[in-house]
Amino acid sequence: MSMRAPVLSTAAAVLAIGLVATACGGSGGDGGGGGSSVDTLTLGYFPNITHAPALVGVENGTFDEALGEVELATQTFNAGPDAINALFAGEVDATFIGPSPAINGWSQSGGSALRIIAGSTSRGAGLVVKPEIEGIEDLPGATLSTPQLGNTQDVALRWFAREQGWEVNTEGGGDLSIIPQENSDIINAFELGEIDGAWVPEPHLSRLLVELDGELLVDEPDLWPRTGGEFVTTHLIVNADFLENHPDVVEDLLRGHIETVDWINENSEKAQEISISHLESVSGSGPSPEVVASAFGNAVFTFDPIAPSLQGGAEHAEAVGLLDPVDLEGIYALDLLNKLLGEEGRDEVAGL
Repeated sequence: MSMRAPVLSTAAAVLAIGLVATACGGSGGDGGGGGSSVDTLTLGYFPNITHAPALVGVENGTFDEALGEVELATQTFNAGPDAINALFAGEVDATFIGPSPAINGWSQSGGSALRIIAGSTSRGAGLVVKPEIEGIEDLPGATLSTPQLGNTQDVALRWFAREQGWEVNTEGGGDLSIIPQENSDIINAFELGEIDGAWVPEPHLSRLLVELDGELLVDEPDLWPRTGGEFVTTHLIVNADFLENHPDVVEDLLRGHIETVDWINENSEKAQEISISHLESVSGSGPSPEVVASAFGNAVFTFDPIAPSLQGGAEHAEAVGLLDPVDLEGIYALDLLNKLLGEEGRDEVAGL
């Protein structure tokens, strides 16, 4: 089962590399079976507020401390397909990533390349429009943007349009003109009046609201009543072979992740400051404190992967023609996370 051409253009090109990588074990794999030694774990993440557990965990040294003698190396990405390619090629062993790229990678590798081992972020996405668009009924004829064709927010907008009974296509035509472009270009296009709105994740959603006086027309949590408004925005995945060969290292990574999520939720203002500092160090600049405060207010940081929303997202992508039917059974590997939660007397989380 494979993704349709608009979604798989980057992932499919490295499928052969990916299958080799999952046979060889990533940057630290030696093919030696569970618990074999490894010197380094390479962790990927995006310089983005929806990846705050990665920003804070790296900046605070929490992951370093949790991994003990295993060295932590990091690599940042700006797009999900790039992170999946790196995981396929063994350049990273684990990465924070959105749901659609994870589904794509799972589909393209026939379920062999990756496993989701924890949640990270819920919520933090929606449709921001110009003030003159006062209601959903004003949207037909509008030009809207998403970060990438087939990405999580692009699927959300196309599904929303379908639910309204509107026709859209991947060429930007139909009742709505949907134009995928990079987040930085979306901000510029909105400011210049070239688009009427955009379905984006944080902190870009808050930039449109705080800096450019946009209006939040659709708050995506409202579209997920069956999960109480929660839906996966970011989760933590691992190279499947690395997990098999080094479950002890993955367990240590998860221990650091739990500690970081707990710390963020208990120290929101400090976590915001650390996130800005880390973004400045890796990107040369960071969003304003006002934008970050707004973004933190719209996002929920959790190690629960909110599995039903992943299945729902896959169904939405299938419905809008961006995903062939795919069986997600086996994509979650939550035993190590639940082991750690159980040791602390906390409730387990569920997969599919």
